[in-house]
Amino acid sequence: MIGLAVCFAVMGAASNAMGTAFQRKAASTVARGGGLRLLLALVRRPAWLAGIGGVAGAALFQALALVNGPMALVQPLFILELPFALLIAAPLMHRRLPRAGWWAVAGVVGGLTLVLVSAAPSGARYQTAMVRWIPVLALCLGAMALAVVLARSRRSSLFRAAVLAAAAAIGNALTAALLKSASGTLAAHGFAAFLTVWQTYGFALTGVGALLLLENALQAGPLAASQPALTIGDATVSLLLGVVLFGESVRTGWWLVPELTGAGLILWGVLRLTHVVPHIQQTLVGGSGARSRTDDRTPQRPPGPSSGRTTGS
Repeated sequence: MIGLAVCFAVMGAASNAMGTAFQRKAASTVARGGGLRLLLALVRRPAWLAGIGGVAGAALFQALALVNGPMALVQPLFILELPFALLIAAPLMHRRLPRAGWWAVAGVVGGLTLVLVSAAPSGARYQTAMVRWIPVLALCLGAMALAVVLARSRRSSLFRAAVLAAAAAIGNALTAALLKSASGTLAAHGFAAFLTVWQTYGFALTGVGALLLLENALQAGPLAASQPALTIGDATVSLLLGVVLFGESVRTGWWLVPELTGAGLILWGVLRLTHVVPHIQQTLVGGSGARSRTDDRTPQRPPGPSSGRTTGS
């Protein structure tokens, strides 16, 4: 089961990264503009259709991963979406990833491996009592609302981007928790039962909310401010929700030393990726799972809204 969860999560991260890269490729060939005209232009491009397929596949892989393994394992693996996006987009956009970028990718992958091997997440329950859901929903939704208020009260673009990205990370993690519960119902009781549980509609609503927060974070300030908060925040909150809601467990004690070391490597790698490859920053994704949009940006413009996890991430 754990092996399947890891496999599906990695496939989901790669699929969403591919979707983002191909959508960016298609959008870069369309004249500036937006709305229905942009959409009509994009649907005639095979690259855009391939991108939509990648995003849809990512949603399916994320659900399969969450059904087969603990959330504390699955969601952090969607961090791989970031290096996957760069590795796919660089040749697709006829650009090269510099040596420093390769070191950053190695840092993210190595750090993630160290964290997950040290933490050894376990537990695969997908249902929990409503008495656990209520405080989790209140805290997560309250934190997201507070982040929006704080972002509006400050003029600093760095602060706004970081706070909104942190809110998007919380939203992504909550979406993944709801998706895990709803997908478990689907696997155990069928599609009819899936349509009757509140978690099905909950993950749809929180997913949309997380996407909107992500887009605002990317508009508010530089990627270097939003991406670390999004990447580390999603993994951290997902781990906590897995423990609180689904009774998952991770190793503590002296294992915290390699876990924190791995988290530091991930943070270093993400920061390097947002700084050393500015010529392909527009291809970066934020988050877990199937979070995407086809915004019209050309390579000459500063980094702006792009696809968002994944799902979950």
